Amino acid sequence: MIYSTATVPVNPEGKAKLTLDQVWAGLELKARDAREFLPAGLCTRCDVTEESATHFVRDATIGGKDLREIIVLEPRRMVTFFQATGPREGAIVNEIVTDDTGALHLRFYCYLGLRDAVPNGPDEQAEQAQFDSDQGYKAALLSTLERTRALVAEARL
Repeated sequence: MIYSTATVPVNPEGKAKLTLDQVWAGLELKARDAREFLPAGLCTRCDVTEESATHFVRDATIGGKDLREIIVLEPRRMVTFFQATGPREGAIVNEIVTDDTGALHLRFYCYLGLRDAVPNGPDEQAEQAQFDSDQGYKAALLSTLERTRALVAEARL
């Protein structure tokens, strides 16, 4: 089983400030089309294929792997990506949190397994190390916030 988490400040010193509503708008856009929110070239296809009152489904190619995700939005709070098909099974969460001082943070966490892999075997251990690295999901959080800032600056959010 893979468990990984990362938290980054939304408004670090020296960066254009984002509001909760702007961060949420960015997360919702990312959930619908991750291509421009993830590091360049990581997501090459991302299409919403089904939609209901409670969730939507997207088919994507991320890191060269085809996958289908069932996505649940909890407005202004969190997005949960349930891995329906692809190399992983489980859930990935992006959550907006506020600390004791009122500062916004963006948190990622996941509980995943690799399909057809030995539990806690070398493949899962390698995946765990990648997720926990500075090039893993922390990089995805940071690129999401940078893209959100760019969209705000372009008056698109």
